[in-house]
Amino acid sequence: MKKLDVDMLSGPILKNLIVFAIPVLISYIFQQLYNTVDTAIVGNTLGTDSLAAVGSVNSVYDLLVGFALGIGNGLSIVAARAFGSKDETLLKKAVAGSLVIGAASSVALTAIAAAGLRPLLVLINVPEHLMEEAYGYIFTISICLVVMFAYNLFAGLLRAIGNSFMPLVFLVFSSLLNIILDLLLIQVFHMGVTGAAVATVIAQGISAVLCIIYIFRRTRPLVPQREHFAIDKELYADLMGQGFSMAFMGAIVNSGSVILQSGINGLNDAYIIAAHTAARKLYMFFNMPFVSIAIAVSTFVSQNTGAKQPERIRKCMKETYLFNILCALAMTVLMFAVAEPLVKLIAGTDNETVLKNGALYLKVVAPNYAVLGILMETRYALQGIGKKLIPLISSIIEFCGKIVFVAVFIPMYQYIAVIFCEPAIWIIMTVQLIFSFWRDPFIRN
Repeated sequence: MKKLDVDMLSGPILKNLIVFAIPVLISYIFQQLYNTVDTAIVGNTLGTDSLAAVGSVNSVYDLLVGFALGIGNGLSIVAARAFGSKDETLLKKAVAGSLVIGAASSVALTAIAAAGLRPLLVLINVPEHLMEEAYGYIFTISICLVVMFAYNLFAGLLRAIGNSFMPLVFLVFSSLLNIILDLLLIQVFHMGVTGAAVATVIAQGISAVLCIIYIFRRTRPLVPQREHFAIDKELYADLMGQGFSMAFMGAIVNSGSVILQSGINGLNDAYIIAAHTAARKLYMFFNMPFVSIAIAVSTFVSQNTGAKQPERIRKCMKETYLFNILCALAMTVLMFAVAEPLVKLIAGTDNETVLKNGALYLKVVAPNYAVLGILMETRYALQGIGKKLIPLISSIIEFCGKIVFVAVFIPMYQYIAVIFCEPAIWIIMTVQLIFSFWRDPFIRN
């Protein structure tokens, strides 16, 4: 186990962050493949309407999965702090509490989602001719949220102790399986977009099982005993506070995305929806380096908070801010060179409206990756030092901003307003988060 763990508590900072982040980056790329391969196969096999059906509920997918993942990520932050303090009993109790809280939360979320999906799709203006395909896809995902939660919780716990490599191994295997199942269920068994959802669930279920087996065999500090499941009120309050603050933060952000999607759907243009769907998948892929460093920062800050080393946290943040700026410059050059061919690859069409609008989205977002990266790292760092309210406020800013764009700017400027919506909001959020983080007493000491 030790050979696979990255030391966050001593040694060079940026080098160790990058070593930790590389497996996370590859993991997130493969995880994104679950949905992106679904999209590419649907677009190239079933046509533009089916692609638009999947795209019309992408924000709902992000909302459901984001809430479950937020709980898991928040819980693993508490485990990372316990690991940093070198208290193995506390670590085992944190894992036990995470299992209890996470299982109950994901089951409850599944029940709520299954009951309220169809009214929600009507509310966000999913076009009537796309409704049945869209509902079939998102319903299948929603009733299996516990599977997605399980993988991300166990992967998060492994990362909490510095092991980002093994979650990658399991995810690569299941991603390849996902591609095979996509082709089998869509092309051979003719299950349509529902087949894409079923393939995703099965593949992630297998990756969760592999994580569990590895933890039991190789990382005994993460395996609690019966006595560790006794409820510690202070610990459970910390777990629930951290888990639910991240979950509600994700829910608020993704609720804003649902509102934004309603504005896109309200344009009532399948080609625009398809363009945004393809561009959004590509955006998620190229965002992965920034997400990966942010996840590494989360583990780094959580462990060093437990070890009471604020000077290492300060140095970490300065080095990663510079990393974001350099990566965003490279991404901007790339997008101006190949954005349109990439949109064509994902959308599976030569339609000029799809290609031009999708490419424009990518070109506008590319330089703003620097802002988004700094935003995510600062938000995760605040959570790592135990601040729950400030990141939640930033999510409320994003939510309100998207409402304004949907109500005012999208009706006036159509899809161009969609493109500029998030970058404008990111700038405001980043200013708020940076100001709060660098004024925190623990960081200033």
